[in-house]
Amino acid sequence: MGTIQARTRQLDTIRYQATIRIKGFPTLSRAFPSRTEAEAWLAEHEASIHRRIHSAKIEAERQRIAAECSVQYRTLGDLMRRYLATVTPSKRSADQETIRMNGLLKHGIADCPIVNLDRQRVAEWRDARLQNVTGPTVRRDMILLAHVVKIGMVEWNTPLVENPFLTVRRPLEGPPRNRRMKSGEEPALLSVCDDARAPYLRPIVELALETALRQSELVQLDWSNVSMSGRYAYLPMTKSGTARGIPLSSRAVEILADLPAALDSDGNRAGPVFVGATSEAVKRAFIRASRRAGLANFRFHDLRHEATSRFFERGLTVPEVARITGHKTWTMLERYTHLQLADVARRLDGPKNPDMNAPMIEQLARKLRRLLANADRSLPAPDSQNE
Repeated sequence: MGTIQARTRQLDTIRYQATIRIKGFPTLSRAFPSRTEAEAWLAEHEASIHRRIHSAKIEAERQRIAAECSVQYRTLGDLMRRYLATVTPSKRSADQETIRMNGLLKHGIADCPIVNLDRQRVAEWRDARLQNVTGPTVRRDMILLAHVVKIGMVEWNTPLVENPFLTVRRPLEGPPRNRRMKSGEEPALLSVCDDARAPYLRPIVELALETALRQSELVQLDWSNVSMSGRYAYLPMTKSGTARGIPLSSRAVEILADLPAALDSDGNRAGPVFVGATSEAVKRAFIRASRRAGLANFRFHDLRHEATSRFFERGLTVPEVARITGHKTWTMLERYTHLQLADVARRLDGPKNPDMNAPMIEQLARKLRRLLANADRSLPAPDSQNE
C-alpha cells in the first residue's frame, strides 16, 4: 500500500515522499512539493497497479474458461462462458456486459441443453423474466443472448438449426426516459455527494450536468485530452465508435480546475481526470447518493437528459446540441423540441420587418435550405443504437 512521509530538507523546505509497496511489483517512490500532489500521484499509480492485477486475473480466468468450453458445448451456459471469455473483453462495454452475463448465468436458461434450446423454451424464459424486470431489460438480455448463439452457430459449430432468440418476440423498447430534476433536487443531490466516500462523485455529477457526457465518457476522460485554455475536451472513443470534441462552459472549467491532478515532467496535468473512478463504482455511489437525497426513480443517465434539456432552454439549436451530445441524427433530439416551442411562438407574435419584401424572403429561404443541407451532410451516418 502507499504511504506519504514529510521530509525536511535544507533551507527548511518540506518535501512529501510518496511510496508504494505492493507484493509482486517493484517499489515506486517520488517526492513532491505538496501533499496534494503526492496524494494524487499515489492514487493514480495504486489504481494502475490494481488494474493490472485485475486484468491478469481476468486473463487467467479467460484462458481457463476457453480451454474448458473448447472441448464441448452441452448447455447454453457453456456458450455464454466462452463468449464472456473470448468476445466480451474486446468490447468497449466489457465491464457492463460482464455484469449482465454473470447475472444471466444464474438463470435456468443457462442450464438448458443446446439440443433442447427452442422457441418454446426461450419464450417461457422471457415470460418468467418479465415477472421480475422491465421489458427493456429483457429485450437487452435477449439481444445479448441472440449474439451469443449466433457466434456459437457461425464460429463454434454449435448444433442448432435456428437461433430462437431471433425468432421469439422481444418486449418493446418502451418510450425514452424523460425524468427531469425537480426544484431543490440538484442542491440536495450535490450536498449528499459532498459526504460520499468517493471524492470524485460531486465533480463527476456537476460535470455531467454541464457537458451531457455519458458516465463511461466521464470515467475515461484523461487530462491529455482536456484543454483548459481552449475550453474543450476531446473524446477519442465514444459509445458510437467515433471521436468527438465538446466545448466546456466556464463552470465546467472551474470544476476541472478544482480537481487534484498529478503533474508530468513539464508541469502539465497528466493521467485520468477522475483518479480511481470506474463505471461500476460511480454507478453504485450515485445510486446511494440519489437515494439519500430523496431523488425517486433517478439514474445517472438522467443527468445527460437534464443537461441536454438545459442546452435547449439556453437557446442552443438542434445542430449545436447534436455537436455536443454526439447524437448521430437530429431525429434523436426531437423529443426535446417542445422546449423551444415557446420561443417560436413569441417570434410568431413579434413585429414584422417592413424592409423585408418577397424576393428578399425567398433569397434568404434558399440560403437557409443550402445551410441545412450542408449541415446535414456534415453529421455522421445515422446510428439508431446511439443515445
